[in-house]
Amino acid sequence: MSEESAAALDSYTAYATATAEPRFTDWLRARAEPAWTEATTHRFTEELGAGTLNDEAFRRYLVQDYAFVGTLVGVFGHAVGQAPSMAAKRRLIEFLDVITDDENDFFERSFDAIDVPAAERTDPEPTETTAAMIDLLEAAANRGGYAETLAVLVPAEWIYLTWATAEADDRPAAFYFDEWIDLHANPGFVSFVEWLRGQLDDVGPTLSPRQQQRVARLFKRTVELEVTFFDAAYEDEGQ
Repeated sequence: MSEESAAALDSYTAYATATAEPRFTDWLRARAEPAWTEATTHRFTEELGAGTLNDEAFRRYLVQDYAFVGTLVGVFGHAVGQAPSMAAKRRLIEFLDVITDDENDFFERSFDAIDVPAAERTDPEPTETTAAMIDLLEAAANRGGYAETLAVLVPAEWIYLTWATAEADDRPAAFYFDEWIDLHANPGFVSFVEWLRGQLDDVGPTLSPRQQQRVARLFKRTVELEVTFFDAAYEDEGQ
């Protein structure tokens, strides 16, 4: 990145002035590099897409992800209360229905398939990264407004859309790999993430420069934690 390009990322105003069709979320994504690229092209997601991911690595990942889902549902519920219109509230509620129905069913069937004990499903020991992600989500929702809540929800969902879309053509045989991709690469999810980005695109430019920087830090921290979350799946392999 050139010095001029780097300077344009310092503030959203500078970025918007230097960009033909600026989007607040594109500025946030650029500010989150190189972690964004590391998260969306991670070894974990590439092996999952190829069907070569070790089942034990996926097991560790899935248990921790499920431990995190309860908090994610709570934060989306918090966003429902913060949303600026009834239409926005309804869209968020519809996505909550997907998480608590289709996605929860996926977890339960996958746990059965890879022999996850009941105790690990309901009361797993969170890793340091999982605990940090839970803390970040709760802090963003409870100590800020709609923009801060979106600052952690948008990257959490957008990262999954990005890597899953890249892996969507050649599906792995194992249903728990295939369906995990499909849950994050189907038209409904594509539409929802674009809408969610649009919510942050709308509110971001109206924030003060100080609040924009806070949102950018929350967004970047979420992306960085996603990288370490994928890394943690390989922890018993010494990587």
